[in-house]
Amino acid sequence: MGLSYNVYLNSSRIYGCKNCKTHLSNHEDILSRNFRGQHGKAYLFNAVVNISEAEPVERNMTTGRHVVRDISCRQCNEIVGWKYDKAYEASEGYKEGKFILEAELLVNVR
Repeated sequence: MGLSYNVYLNSSRIYGCKNCKTHLSNHEDILSRNFRGQHGKAYLFNAVVNISEAEPVERNMTTGRHVVRDISCRQCNEIVGWKYDKAYEASEGYKEGKFILEAELLVNVR
């Protein structure tokens, strides 16, 4: 097992882990702000970096049944959201391969 290095993003607005400020995503990668998580407001992102993914599980969510996996900050191991692996409803298929980051668990990194 080799060393793992964090990816440092270069953008005017970067979202990071609230706990350790590790870069997670750019503002430009937000696809939607109309999501809710366990801690309130959440955002759907196209791409996220510096995370670890848990094993996939099926969950009943507001929009139907999905296969998701929790995602954690690779630096401090805090859970920051989840990734959609599969949506059973055809209308929810756009979420597959996308990430949810919960606003309460994020900080703007300068």
